[in-house]
Amino acid sequence: MKILRVVTFVLITTFLLQGCKTETPATNQVQAQQPPPPVLADGTRTTYADIVERAAPAVVNVSTEQKVSSRAEFPFDDLFRDFGFPGQPPRPRVQRGIGSGVIVSADGYILTNNHVIEGAEKITVELTDKKTFQAKVIGTDSLSDLAVLKIDAENLPFLTLGDSDKVRVGDIVLAIGNPLGIGQTVTAGIISAKGRRTGLSDGGFENFLQTDAPINRGNSGGALINLNGELIGINSQILSPSGGNIGIGFAIPSNMARSVMEQLIKNGKVRRGQLGVIIQPINEAIKEQFGLKDTKGALVSQVRPGSAAERAGIKRDDVIVAFNGERIEDTNALRNRVAETAPGTEVTLTIVRDGKEIQIKAVLDELQPDNLQGRGFGNQSPQSKSDKSGRLGLELQPLTPDAARSLQIPADVKGMLVTKVDPEGPAADAGIRRGDVIISINRQPVQTFQDVTTAIEKSSNRPLVLLVARGDQTFYVTIQPE
Repeated sequence: MKILRVVTFVLITTFLLQGCKTETPATNQVQAQQPPPPVLADGTRTTYADIVERAAPAVVNVSTEQKVSSRAEFPFDDLFRDFGFPGQPPRPRVQRGIGSGVIVSADGYILTNNHVIEGAEKITVELTDKKTFQAKVIGTDSLSDLAVLKIDAENLPFLTLGDSDKVRVGDIVLAIGNPLGIGQTVTAGIISAKGRRTGLSDGGFENFLQTDAPINRGNSGGALINLNGELIGINSQILSPSGGNIGIGFAIPSNMARSVMEQLIKNGKVRRGQLGVIIQPINEAIKEQFGLKDTKGALVSQVRPGSAAERAGIKRDDVIVAFNGERIEDTNALRNRVAETAPGTEVTLTIVRDGKEIQIKAVLDELQPDNLQGRGFGNQSPQSKSDKSGRLGLELQPLTPDAARSLQIPADVKGMLVTKVDPEGPAADAGIRRGDVIISINRQPVQTFQDVTTAIEKSSNRPLVLLVARGDQTFYVTIQPE
């Protein structure tokens, strides 16, 4: 039996309060007094108290308030409304949330999660010495789940942002925050993985540090620090079937947080680069079909018309393996590298095309919010007879112009329309839907039943690589035929 794993936000209640004001942190920052050297026994550290003593005062509690409408409970409200009588009017009530934050400058700038303060009308920050301040929002960025707050105070203890790129799997880390609202708590663990993506929200930019340091609700926005007392991450999410800690927590790396914070303080918003391609991971079947050395990199399945990629000469079937000389492990790494680069920047992409590495220069466009969400995909197909491809579990028919228009498929797309999917067949297992269009099989165009049959027969029992159009997007799917 499979266990459903749910990615949950770490906070009890989430709010958003927009705010944009250009400010810069004060330069006369004062770091906390250096602690005594660690206690050692036979060369082994026996305590983290020296690190906690320095770091803990810079981690704060963040509480929020928001007025929401709440209809008084009255069992006959729906009945009265059915007969034209009004029910009980909505009553305003205050919804409260708790979370954590990290002071990152002596003059009161605080990093936290966007979801901690989302929708909040009042934000209160409490320091470890119990002093409280009303915070204002300098800026928020939902795509990275980060927000910057400001309190009116000076000479505050603060944490220095470390270099999260230098963090290694296996490094010891400490998580500091306010779990479940019980008060500041410190937990220890290691870095379990880097570059994680949870897929929590569409369009979000994720490059999480994964840790087994216990994290629970209320730790959102808290600090993940290394043994030098540097801030290397902002705690953000947990993976859990119950909503409680099971040792799988995620923190936004400090380098991403630094970039977002600096832009929010300076401009009140975050600007991101955009290449204009749809990319997907490379598996063993794609590696074999494209003649690649390994499964690293990002396969281009579509190039947006008029985009930076099209202007640069990038083509479908190109595999992007490096960005400005830095090797790309997967699609998430490329996506984040492009996004963190300023629009208008010229970048160098290393691409594998027809088995050869070439370099292409591109000037990035600016990412627009509308570009994060694809249009809805058609889920209906023309009603007409179609032959079965028994080895795929599909019924197909040639794509007609009328069908293409109804499914919002570009006019230049040619292929075979999927009119029915066997729910127990291999195509269904691979995610093929009714209304998809198969453009090619093993890089051979298919526009007739014979084209499909020939391509399947040539593959013998090896996996097939299908290029599929769904709405205005194209992507590759690997299918093991029966």
